[in-house]
Amino acid sequence: MSRTALELLRLLAHDAPAERIEEQARALAAADPESGAVARELALRVRAGIDGHRRREAELSALVDIARDLASLPEPGGVLDTIVRRARRLVGADVAYLTLADAERGDTFMRATAGSVSARFQALRLPQGAGLGGLVAQTRRPYWTPEYPGDARYEHTSEIDAAVGEEGLVAICGTPLLVDGDFVGVLFAANRTRRPFARGEVALLGSLAALAAVSLVQARRAAETADALAALSAAHAGIEQAAAAHDRFAGVVLSGGGVDDIAAALGELLGCWVAVLDVDDHRLASYGQAPEPGPEHDPLADTEAVRLSVASGRLAEADGMWAVAVNAAGQRLGALVLGGCRDLDSGQGRTVERAAMVTALVLLFRMRAAEADQRVRTDLLADLLARPAGQNDGGLVERGRLLGLRLQTPHVVAVCRGARRGLHLGAAAAGNGRGLAGDHQGAVVAVVPGRDASAVAAELARRLGDGVTVGAAGPVVPAAGLREAHAEAVRTTDALAAMGMAAGSARDLGFAGLVAGGPADVDGYLQRVLGPVSEYDARRGSDLLGTLVAYFAAGGSPSRAAGALHVHVNTVAQRLERVASLLGDDWDHPDRALEIQLALRLQRLRSGTHT
Repeated sequence: MSRTALELLRLLAHDAPAERIEEQARALAAADPESGAVARELALRVRAGIDGHRRREAELSALVDIARDLASLPEPGGVLDTIVRRARRLVGADVAYLTLADAERGDTFMRATAGSVSARFQALRLPQGAGLGGLVAQTRRPYWTPEYPGDARYEHTSEIDAAVGEEGLVAICGTPLLVDGDFVGVLFAANRTRRPFARGEVALLGSLAALAAVSLVQARRAAETADALAALSAAHAGIEQAAAAHDRFAGVVLSGGGVDDIAAALGELLGCWVAVLDVDDHRLASYGQAPEPGPEHDPLADTEAVRLSVASGRLAEADGMWAVAVNAAGQRLGALVLGGCRDLDSGQGRTVERAAMVTALVLLFRMRAAEADQRVRTDLLADLLARPAGQNDGGLVERGRLLGLRLQTPHVVAVCRGARRGLHLGAAAAGNGRGLAGDHQGAVVAVVPGRDASAVAAELARRLGDGVTVGAAGPVVPAAGLREAHAEAVRTTDALAAMGMAAGSARDLGFAGLVAGGPADVDGYLQRVLGPVSEYDARRGSDLLGTLVAYFAAGGSPSRAAGALHVHVNTVAQRLERVASLLGDDWDHPDRALEIQLALRLQRLRSGTHT
């Protein structure tokens, strides 16, 4: 091997730069022209190969680091910002930027930049086919130019050229972002001086774009509500406030927040008061110095802004207030009202409409959950009502426990009839929300914890308002069956409706319940009025009922009753004291006395029927 080749090999072994190898090769070629020229060419080719290999290793290492960083980001906004920063550094560009596709307008808009100084450039939109970026979007292929302003291959527009000129860009390279075969946007690298992009640099930018596309897919899949919040994502993210609103509202939904959190987020973003109304014009949530709601009706529901928004379905303004209807799946769910702020610009208006969209999403989720819960409750109620009184059913008890109900404790069964919308929801709210309510046989049936049927009926009637009749029966243990109690409540409701009364129980109706409403429940009536006395006579072998008959037949005179019974007057007095302990001290008051006499008469008639 010649001295020339050995010397060049020594330089390569010591990782000498190409300039040093070139210098040494020239010196050796002067001494040995023939072998020196060949050795020089081979040495430089080896040096170039080593440099290229190292460059590719560095690029691959950088791409791995970028992929690791992108994979750790939880949301698309952070992914896009990281992409443009890394692209600028990796390609060695003055500016890097990324545009996203707007399917509605058919163009792309600026979403993220790094190194940009021009506000006009940062708000630029690129129509399909216009400029270098528009051509990339149209063909889904990469394009690059060392000097864009004078490159006639691209369709120049005054808007694009003005923005590019204000930013001072000369050399531009753009490559498409494709997600699952669909065009998403364009990733750019640009310089403010002339620069002929090498194919390796274009390929490197394309690799980064592919990483960006994969990261966007991962970020979108991580967001469970991506479809519902699509309008909040990248469509108008070039506006900083809209991007902040998107991040804030998405955080509310993903963290399980409610309409009060949305109202607070919107109020803080715009510096105003916010109120959320439901479909019945009741206040669901508010933030800031919103007008006070009324006890039955929110005055905000009558404002011109709300009326205009409900009619148009869009954001409307009137009398210093702004309102937007909250709709989902063609159904009106309420309205979002705000005020106390200066006029809203277009970006802020879109933020309000996005807030309404997220509010609709939250309300819709809540409605669907309530409907599912109501179906479960209605099924349980139907099983309880179909079961005759008897032993407790452990399965029913467990189903009730999962719904927060205690079906082994005393409850009252109420039947509610009326035309008011949402009747079962109002009925279920009784008993501090621990009741069970649902539609059954053309009426709403509520099973409410408690022992006083009259009190429960009155409370339900107050909650449900005018035009509703409530009849109640009980107390009864639901797990043991509700068929008989429900039948009594139905008869009571019929009797109340016939007499024009709003609420009550069989005890409130007295004997009137036997002649109004449905078929007379004589056994039930006798049990309510005389049951304790009859049971006492059966246990003790006494005749308190006979003493009552004699007492009333004697016109309420103990002495004449004693004569009729052939006992001492003190004996009659003692028996009547026992009656008072069983029926209550008011047993001989006119109303109670009339009920007792009627019950005694019915009992005698029934006894005569069977003899």
